[in-house]
This record gives sequence, structure tokens and C-alpha cells, in this order.
Amino acid sequence: MNSTAPADPDTDSPPDATPGGGHGRFPRLRRLRPDLAVCLAFLLLGAYLTHGLWPAPGERVLALNPPDQVLYEWFLAVDSRALLGELGLGTDRLNAPDGVNLLANTSVIALGLLFAPVTLAFGAPVSFALLVAAGLAGTAIAWYLLFTRTLGARRFPAVVGAALCGFGPGMVSQSNSHLHMTVQWLVPVIVWLVVRLLRAAAPGITTTGTGAPETTATSSGAPGSTAPGPGPDWRRLLTSAAGLAAAVTVQIFIGEEVLFLTAVTLLVLTICYALRKRRYARRAFGPFAAGLTAAAGLALMVLAYPLWYQFAGPLGVADGMFSPHYFSADLASWALRSPLTVAADPDNARLTTGPAEYNTYLGLPLLLAGLGCAIWLRRNALALACAITALVMAALSLGPEIVLGGNRTGIPGPYALLAGVPVVDGALPMRFALPVLPLLATIFVLALDRARDARRPYRIGAPVAAVAVLLTVFPTPLPTEQRPALPEFISAGHWRDCAGEDGVLVPVPSATPRDPWPMRWATAAHAGFAIPEGFFIGSYGADGSAAMGTYRRPTSALLAEVARTGQVPAIGERERNQARADLAFWGSSCVVLATDADQAEPLRRSLEQLYGPATPVADVWTWRLS
Repeated sequence: MNSTAPADPDTDSPPDATPGGGHGRFPRLRRLRPDLAVCLAFLLLGAYLTHGLWPAPGERVLALNPPDQVLYEWFLAVDSRALLGELGLGTDRLNAPDGVNLLANTSVIALGLLFAPVTLAFGAPVSFALLVAAGLAGTAIAWYLLFTRTLGARRFPAVVGAALCGFGPGMVSQSNSHLHMTVQWLVPVIVWLVVRLLRAAAPGITTTGTGAPETTATSSGAPGSTAPGPGPDWRRLLTSAAGLAAAVTVQIFIGEEVLFLTAVTLLVLTICYALRKRRYARRAFGPFAAGLTAAAGLALMVLAYPLWYQFAGPLGVADGMFSPHYFSADLASWALRSPLTVAADPDNARLTTGPAEYNTYLGLPLLLAGLGCAIWLRRNALALACAITALVMAALSLGPEIVLGGNRTGIPGPYALLAGVPVVDGALPMRFALPVLPLLATIFVLALDRARDARRPYRIGAPVAAVAVLLTVFPTPLPTEQRPALPEFISAGHWRDCAGEDGVLVPVPSATPRDPWPMRWATAAHAGFAIPEGFFIGSYGADGSAAMGTYRRPTSALLAEVARTGQVPAIGERERNQARADLAFWGSSCVVLATDADQAEPLRRSLEQLYGPATPVADVWTWRLS
């Protein structure tokens, strides 16, 4: 398949000439204008899908998953404290006094550091809103560059493929507060570095517009002869390995699950491609394996301690806490369209666990188009490898037991082979469907690029069909709603007189995984104080296994019951002694209840029996004990 793009992006090109024969930078900029327009279009689409959070991110919340938004805003606030000299893999700002292992949680440390200036200047909600939009748009832009520069695709096919990668159903669904899943900027970079490593392992191979090692192809796609080439390019191989190690290291601190899914996908894809191109695989295997080994070694030099800290450090966990049986994709959901796409049936949502997990909702038009393109390109090694890999990943998403239309069939799924494997079982089965989007996108890019060189019906019909298929998965803006205003006690900084900088403040009721709203107080204060308990993953399960949150102290449990029932319990000396002991355990002398909290009056009366008369401060009641 021919392409107007160069086969090797690393080859130096001659300087640009001006129309008058001179040289300058303006012609280069003019040539880049279409690419810049594509990037701007993706940014505008990302802004459109998240416009419900603007222009006041602090007053708006994603309506389909507010608790996770509270959690990620808190992560961004804690991460931003690195600019204040507090950089670490754990924190004592939550779950006082034990703290939280940040690496055992999806704490997006790298994103928090990158956006720390924004967070400190404008607040974590602004950083969160920017990252939701930029996660989608940036991922699409990165894939667009990969398709045009590395795959050698023309612009229109690359736009179609990149749009599907960045704004496909699974990506938009995960944008409901799952920053660690949607900021996939580095995934195309990792793919590019692996391709570059492969080229360096066996240079001199005749390449096609795919940018991947290929046999010489005729215009019909028939393979020709492979040209002999020199030995490995060790300089490029080592620089590619170093770059891959750096990209993997950064991705670890964005989202390990995305890295894991990328690694599995590339492994299956490489095997499938090697089986189709055995002669090339035999030649490239040794240097390619050496390069991957070097990349792994370099990455481990940096990641050895963080990984130890995550799995064996304080409150570290080495197991997954989510049931693969529950988080498995329903086979019937693949044929349905996501409720977050235009004109889709909201009832389709019944076949998944929630609005942040519409990973398999691609719909029949997209699936049939992908199948048709794969059959048409069946002699193209890369397209065939992508199709087989997509089937493998789709099969793994079905979990340990096949579910059809909400009914368990009793038929084991391929994921059953992985269940119980350490680390692997931390990935939710249904998220194995997410790599299907870029795999399908690559097939579409190859098909559309080939159609440009085919007969007239293909040249006209393929782009029209591509647009029609994309319209079936065109996303709707993420639903948002108003969030409760912060107490003036927090926004005006009165908390400093209560807890003090770096102190422990006890909000009533306390934060829990189900109701994490008090964590917003700490977020608004840039995590200037700690709170007990909260929403996080820690080793509080049986035998130190992973659990969501921690156990409640007796006083927390008593006040939670008051908040639930509105009934003031009988409180005696025993409860008062326990309340003081719990404050001592948390290391706090300050308890705070907002005047507009649910069941505020029975909670105030209960607290006064426990700690004595309240002190009104702004719009809260406080209890300070020395």
C-alpha cells in the first residue's frame, strides 16, 4: 500500500524551500496548518463534551460518578503539595493517623505534578476539568501523530482512526472521573518506541505505508520479496530502549492498568505479526529482545523502590479487590450502542456495572465495519494481527464466565485462565475491551488509506461509510450537576484556627467510600490538614488484603447512625470516654459539623453530649479539646 508519508520518520528531510527558492520556516508552518487544525478540532470536541463543568468547575460535578471525582480532586490536591516540598509515595493527609499508600491507589501522581501550578493557583476542580477534556483530546492527538508519522497514513484516515481512539464509547464512558484510564497520551508514544525498536533490530527492510516492517507489496497488497539489510542499528536500538523505559516509568505514575493493558495488547499483536512474518521475526528477534530487556532493566532501576512500596510498603496491597465475576462484560453489550452516544437507548445501560464502564458498547455498525475491513485487508499482516488481537482482548473482557443478556451461561471465559494470577487479577476484565478501540482504528486507517488507491467506488464509498459509522458512536456531552457549596469555614480559611496547618480535622459525619464528601473540605484547603478514615484502597481486608477504606472507630459509627436515622442515642460516660479516645487516636483536637449538614440538629446534640458545648464559627459548629 502506497502512502504520501515517508516510511521512516527518523530520516532527515531536506530543508524547506520558499516559493521564491529561498529557505525559511514559514513554508513548514503552512504545511503544518492542517495538522494544527486537526489538533484544534480535537481540543474543541474535548471542551464540548466537558462543557457542563465550565465556567465554574468548583460548582459543578460529573453527575454519573461524583464520588470518584471527589477522590481524584483530592489526589490532585495532595500531588500538588510537591511544589511545597512534600513529595512522597504515601501521605498522612487521609486516614489519619495511618495514612494512605498513594501507589496502591490510582493517584495519578504524574498528572498531579504536571498540573500542580494550576491546582495551587485555581484549585483542584479546575485541574480535574482540564484533565477530563485533555485526556480525550490529547489521546486523539497522540494517535493522529502516530498514524500519520509512523503508520504513514494520509490525513483523513488518520483523523478517523484518532477520533475513534480518543472519543470512542469506552473512552468517553471512562471520562466519568477515571483520569487514570483516559489520559492515554503515552500509549501511542510507547507503540511508536516499540516500532522504532523493531526497525532498529532489523533495518533495511522494505517498508510500506504502514510504517511497520513488511515485504515489498504490490498495489493489490500481494507480498513480494524481502530485501536483505544490514545488521542491527545499535544506536537507534539503545535510544529507543531508553525512551521506552522513560515512557513506561512515567505511565506507571499515571495509570498502571493502562500500561498493563497496553503491554498485553502489544504482546499478542507482536506474536500474531511474527507468525505472519516468520522470516522477518527470526532476523529481528535477538536484537529486539535485547532492546526490550534493556528497556525493562532501565525502567526497573527507577521503579524498583516504588513497586516495592506499592506492594509491600506501608498499607501496600498486592491483590485486586474487585470481583472479576462482577466486572465482566456482557457478550450482548458489544452489539449495543453506549447510552453516552447520540440517540442511543438509555436502557442499554442495564448490561453493565455503571456509566463509567461502557467499554464494550461499540454497536453493530462499528463491529460490522471492522469485520468488513479486516476481511478486505486479510493479506495485510498488520491488519490481520490487529483483528486477531482485538478478538483476543474482546474475549478476555467477558471475564471468567460468559454472561449473555444479563444471564450467566455457565460457560467459562478465557479470563478464567488468568484469574488469581498476582497483579493480573487487579485489572478489571471488562477493561480488556478498551484496547479494541485503537486496534479497530488501525484497521480502519489501513482500509481508508488503501481505498484512496483503489477503484473509484472504493475511493468515494469508503470515506462516506467511515463518516456514517463514526456518527453511530458520536458522543454526547458528559452529564453534570450542581454540587453543594463549601462551608465558609473552609473557603475563608477559618479551619486554620481549628486544626492548624498540617493538623487533623474531624468532619462529621466522617468521609467514607460511599460518602466521601468531607474530602472536598481538605481538597479546597490544598490538603492543608488531614482527616480520618475516607475513600481509598488500603490493606484493611482479611490477612492484610486490599479493602476499600478502613474500619470505623466507635465514635464514627455512632455519629454515622445518627446521620442515617436522625435519632439521638443514649450517651453516657462510656461513650464520652470512647469519643475522647478516638480523638486521641486520630491525633486531633478539632471536630467540625456544618450547620446545613443532613440531620445537623440531632448530630449537634449528640456531639454536645460527647464533647460539651459547641462553638459557632462562620457556618459550622466546632468542638476543640485540649
